[in-house]
Amino acid sequence: MSAAAVRAIEAVRSDSGAGNRRFYDTLAGTWMVKVFPGEFYVTDKADETLVTVLGSCVAACIRDPRLGIGGMNHFMLPQGRSGGWGRDTESTRFGNFAMEKLINELMKMGCARDALEVKVFGGGNVTESNIAVGTDNARFALRYLEAERLRCVAQDLGGRFPRRIQYSPATGRVVRRLLGRDASGAVARDENEHATRMSTRSTAGEIELFDNRG
Repeated sequence: MSAAAVRAIEAVRSDSGAGNRRFYDTLAGTWMVKVFPGEFYVTDKADETLVTVLGSCVAACIRDPRLGIGGMNHFMLPQGRSGGWGRDTESTRFGNFAMEKLINELMKMGCARDALEVKVFGGGNVTESNIAVGTDNARFALRYLEAERLRCVAQDLGGRFPRRIQYSPATGRVVRRLLGRDASGAVARDENEHATRMSTRSTAGEIELFDNRG
C-alpha cells in the first residue's frame, strides 16, 4: 500500500478498524479494500480493488485514466449544514465534503482535475419510507458533477435494491451486483447504525458490512 493511500485512509479512519478492511481475494487475484460509510480511499496500486455496499448511500468512483490513480468515497447524506470541515469522520458522511476530500487527495497524488473520470452508484430507496434519502443523494451527486464540470462516464443510481460495488482504479473496471430485496433491511439497518455511531462519535465495536462476497 502506498504512503499516499495510507494517508487517505487514516485521514478518515472510523470505528470500523483497519485490520479487517483489506484482504487478499485469491479468486480475483487482487487485494480488496473495504470503504465504509463516511470514508474515502485512494490508491496508485494496480492490484487494489475497492469494495463497498450501498443502500441509500452513494459512492463516487473517480480516477485519472492516464495515471491509473483513483479512489472511492461513500457518503450518507447530500450536504452538510456547516460551512466548516469539522472532524473528518463527521464531515465526509456528507456528499459535498466527501467529493471535495476525494478530489483533493487525488490531485495531491498528481491527478489532473480536467482529466478525472467519474462513475457514481447507489442512492436506492431500499426501505418503505416517506423520506427518500437515496433519491436526494443521487440527485446531489449528479448536480455536483454538473456544477463542477466533472466527466461522468457511468452511473447506476436509484431503484429499490442495495448494491455491492467493486472498483479497480487502475483500469476503471466496475463490477456491480444487486443484492436483492432480502438484503435491503440489513443494509439499511447497518447504514443507520453507522450514522448513529458517527453522530455520537462512539468508538465501541466494529462494523462488518461488507463480508458477503457470494
